Amino acid sequence: MRIKDKVNVKRADIVLLIGIVAISANLRPAITSVGPLIGFIRDDMHLSNGLAGLLTTLPLVAFAVFSPLAPKFSRRLGIEMTLFLGLMTLVAGIMLRSTPSMSTLYTGTFTIGTAIAVSNVLLPSLIKQKFSDRVGLMTGVYTTFMGGFAALGSGVSVPLASHLGFGWRSALGFWAVLAAFAALVWLPQLRHQNRSGTSQRIDVKLGGLWRSPLAWQVTCFMGLQSSIFYVTVTWIPNLLHDSGMDPSTSGWMVSYMQLIGLPATFIVSVLADRRPNQKRIVFAISSLYIVAFAGLLSLKTAWVYVWITLLGIGQSSTISLALAFLALRARNAQQAAELSGMAQSVGYLLAAVGPVAIGYLYDLTQTWSVPLTVLMFVSFCMLFAGLGAGRNAYVTPDKNM
Repeated sequence: MRIKDKVNVKRADIVLLIGIVAISANLRPAITSVGPLIGFIRDDMHLSNGLAGLLTTLPLVAFAVFSPLAPKFSRRLGIEMTLFLGLMTLVAGIMLRSTPSMSTLYTGTFTIGTAIAVSNVLLPSLIKQKFSDRVGLMTGVYTTFMGGFAALGSGVSVPLASHLGFGWRSALGFWAVLAAFAALVWLPQLRHQNRSGTSQRIDVKLGGLWRSPLAWQVTCFMGLQSSIFYVTVTWIPNLLHDSGMDPSTSGWMVSYMQLIGLPATFIVSVLADRRPNQKRIVFAISSLYIVAFAGLLSLKTAWVYVWITLLGIGQSSTISLALAFLALRARNAQQAAELSGMAQSVGYLLAAVGPVAIGYLYDLTQTWSVPLTVLMFVSFCMLFAGLGAGRNAYVTPDKNM
């Protein structure tokens, strides 16, 4: 009987892991697919670069608004049901964004951000709860799939829109299929929730976390690395196109930027979990950003693959480390949920400024030198925030929080 119970537990863990992977595959492509198509959208809808940048910024605003609410929803509905409703909302948002209207373009984009915010917040907490002894490994698994599908979203957008004749609307709408599939894969977890009652719910109490310097350092690191990520997936295609690349190749460069870093996504989270502090990791990956932006600023286009490679490794490493911090700096799943809500609310509000600000900077200066210089400065700020976030401590001293 005990052997049978162990087999059932192992099987349940596998089914849960498959569900987590399915959800993680939907956390980025609905957003990263926009960057390579932004020129098509801008021209078709007659948008300025600043307004076009809103298509990447609006999901981040939604992250900021709804991240603190996700733990509250999970407390009422259960974490499994909350994640399922998030997936269904994602399907609706993607379909709404693809309808031929300016209002639905932006409304659907905001809805997509609302849906993704739920999973952004609750997955790290779920991993802390279910796989507390394998946080680094499980974080590496789900962030690797998240990064892989983010790259796929960037890479196939232009071929879908142009080469296969989908047009930009249908190319963006394509990702509703993936979200609907993830919802089906997650359905078994709803039955598990019904059997387990309230054990799957996360009870979060707001307390001293917002007064914790360490929590704010984790939050700033999350926000600054996110800002750099969304700026680059939005504007690197335009930057490369202005340097002489065709739109399809520049879109695939963003895909390459994300794919090349996938091994780092997995490795960094595992290394972070094995070390008492992560300061050396922070210093190493922040340096990659600074060198990459300096290289792009030098306008040595022959070296563009080198700079994009460094950016890709840096981005994959920082998102993995930022998500690992949410569990590593928390004592339990409750703290992880609260820290995740705080970091992703304030952090993504900070990140939301990036794509629009860079778009307006380029509109004002008509050169990429100023935006790249600003990104180098942001990278230095991220380094200092990360050195604080990487110290061996918990966000609150009270174990009973």
